[in-house]
Amino acid sequence: MYFIFILSTLFFSKLFLILINLIHVPKEGIFRAKAGDPDFDFWCLRIELKKVSLWIFRNCPLPWMDVLAFKWFGIKIDFSSNLQDSWTDAEFIEFGRKVMIGQGAVVMSSMVVGNYLIIKKIIFSDFALIGGQSTISPGTIFGKDTMLGAVSITNYNQFLEPGWIYSGIPARKLKPNKGSESRRDIIYRVDVDEEKKYEEFQEINIDKELNYLVESDETNELKIKKREKNKRKQD
Repeated sequence: MYFIFILSTLFFSKLFLILINLIHVPKEGIFRAKAGDPDFDFWCLRIELKKVSLWIFRNCPLPWMDVLAFKWFGIKIDFSSNLQDSWTDAEFIEFGRKVMIGQGAVVMSSMVVGNYLIIKKIIFSDFALIGGQSTISPGTIFGKDTMLGAVSITNYNQFLEPGWIYSGIPARKLKPNKGSESRRDIIYRVDVDEEKKYEEFQEINIDKELNYLVESDETNELKIKKREKNKRKQD
């Protein structure tokens, strides 16, 4: 009954949302935030409809249900991304692969500033990482392998360059993300005499590496048992 309830909530929210979007198509821009303005009024309706469904789905015991909800509302996202316990708007947002948003972060593709409503698309490229308690403003674009430190705030329309770490209020370029440059399948060999550096590719076999770790643990356990046995004999 619980799952029937949350699925029916999602279904009727989508149904009403289709009707609202047929009357007034959502669009990006800067609008007057006052009753009577159609862009503002229909934005309020869309936000309230999605808020109810998303709140129910985000509190569901199944961790991947929120991704289903976002996909249902038309957000480009796959199951490789993780939203943690964050609040993310359900329109004008695009996720790449393996995007992680930290706990308590707020991603806003729309916000009211004074007497104006700002709606602008947010883009997260592949492997973007957003620290906890951060705030992402409308129009922010994250490059590939970009990291944003915890408790940071981006500016409106800010572009975070690929492969860099940003932090602060507002977010500023801190240092290169060297972790994005390292690859386990490349070995660097240096010929000292000829002053040349070579790159050699090696095959990564996770199962083999895990077996090695398991064998090492078993060997250590045998050594410990043997040591205890010898100690008992001496006693």
